[in-house]
Amino acid sequence: MNRLFRVLMIAPTSFFYDYGCHVRILEEARVLRKLGHQVTIVTYYQGRDLPDLEIIRTRPAPWRADYEVGSSLHKLAFDVFLGWRVFWVILRRRFDLVHAHLHEGALMGAVLGRLRRLPLLFDFQGSLTGEMVDHRFLNPGGLWYRWVRLLEERIDHLADVIVTSTHQGAILLERTFGCNACNVHPLPDCVNLDFFRPDVLSPEQVRARRVALGLPTDRPVVVYLGLLAEYQGTPHLLQAARILRDRGVDAYFLLMGFPGVEGYRRMASELGIGDRVVFTGKVPYEEAPAHLALGDIAVAPKLSDTEGAGKILNYMAMELPTVAFDTPVSREYMGSLGCYAQPLGNVNSLANGIQEWVFRAEQRRQLGQLLRQRAARHFSWDRTGRQLVNIYRELCRDSERG
Repeated sequence: MNRLFRVLMIAPTSFFYDYGCHVRILEEARVLRKLGHQVTIVTYYQGRDLPDLEIIRTRPAPWRADYEVGSSLHKLAFDVFLGWRVFWVILRRRFDLVHAHLHEGALMGAVLGRLRRLPLLFDFQGSLTGEMVDHRFLNPGGLWYRWVRLLEERIDHLADVIVTSTHQGAILLERTFGCNACNVHPLPDCVNLDFFRPDVLSPEQVRARRVALGLPTDRPVVVYLGLLAEYQGTPHLLQAARILRDRGVDAYFLLMGFPGVEGYRRMASELGIGDRVVFTGKVPYEEAPAHLALGDIAVAPKLSDTEGAGKILNYMAMELPTVAFDTPVSREYMGSLGCYAQPLGNVNSLANGIQEWVFRAEQRRQLGQLLRQRAARHFSWDRTGRQLVNIYRELCRDSERG
């Protein structure tokens, strides 16, 4: 009989928000529950409760009821509150293991998990220092960089097992941070193919929704869904849209996400493309497929070499040809089926990649079908869930022997 696990999942973020690592946490928890396992998620005060998950939250910070996405000094205090809540839960509940997301979660899991001798699985989704540099919270030439880098390396070595959201993450841990390859398991981000489907809207519904948003029904629409930020390539995308306008390429853009919507709307206006770029603001995860169905081409202009880019998998499932900067992560997802702009951050190349698919409707359809087939073959949450349970089984077996 297969063992059912009681999993304490530490999520040092405002779970659930509709972006990035939150989707990985959500889909992992859901597939584990589907397989019969018990998952308890401990997270920050803010975020959206979901009816099918057990979520335990910290108390709110008394001096600030809201807080920003990404790196922030406030986050240090939130992590203290989260650590206290994890301590409280570990003392009062029984678990078989800790599944910790992000480096802060891994540190909490390593220290507090010892109270119950719980084995620790670290869910690695990118370099801590790399992300802080991307967010411009840490200067790679500054005094603190070396110390944060040493802290990151120490945390990486505290975990009993590490799973990574990309194969590139596993390579980074082994080559840069000296982790034992036997303890590192690539477990790439996946996509829920039953949820992200190209037929989620009828052609009539697509036309009606485009009209409601002020988008044309007879011109190609380029879609982006995710955080709006410089390291996500949002300014590069707007500059590429201006280049296409100057070339006479009649394409429109639907940018879905947050934060900083008003600032980027002003930027679009200043670039003279305000009439062909529509910003929706935050899109709930449940509505993501219907919004992506409005597009003909997708774009993922992320500038980071270390973080995952799960949105690409959603695009693939929706049968959308996808233009992305040429990074190892993008190639891991799309392989030879991707439309790659290079070098990283080159706006003209990004515009060229989009333009290539504007006038090729039939080829877009064929490529989209191949992308969905690739997602089904390599990036299914059902298969990944079973792999994760096998890792749990081995981890707990080793812990009980030791």
